[in-house]
Amino acid sequence: MDRQAGADSGPPGMDAAADWPLAVYRILRAEQVRQVSYVPDAGHARLISLLRQDPEMACHVLTTEEEGVAIAAGAWLGGQRSVVLMQSSGVGNCINMLSLATVGRFPLLMLVTMRGEWAEFNPWQVPMGRAGEPALAAIGIRTLRAETPADLVASVAAAARLAFAADQQMAVIIAQRLLGEKQW
Repeated sequence: MDRQAGADSGPPGMDAAADWPLAVYRILRAEQVRQVSYVPDAGHARLISLLRQDPEMACHVLTTEEEGVAIAAGAWLGGQRSVVLMQSSGVGNCINMLSLATVGRFPLLMLVTMRGEWAEFNPWQVPMGRAGEPALAAIGIRTLRAETPADLVASVAAAARLAFAADQQMAVIIAQRLLGEKQW
């Protein structure tokens, strides 16, 4: 049985935005997402853990993000909904493969954690941090940017609806500031 999604779907007295991974998980369940593809990422760690614990979710660990686009296409052709989780550097890895979704016009939902922004320590992350969102837009992927947990919950719900009900290609950009400063 699917759990209810939305900002008010947490336990009584709990603001769902305060635990955005749980709120996002609930949205994905409510939207009947059953395939999850990801390259392991600290920003998505709790969400990945929730998804992996769900026996109705098929979780695919990727060697490169472009594999996730192909899995999303196959899932849709097989009658299932999917989500691809990646970091902003992964956008650069799969930009050419994204033409499969835009030209084929199948639903695509991506959740992209940002690097190269807020208090970044790794200079190698900065170029795709700047170029990720414009690159997605240039290839025809619509983006919704989330700066706060409440923005993220609302954006995932809206992006999932647009992707699956209107056959759109959507990426929710999760600001690095929302995730917090990385420590190494």
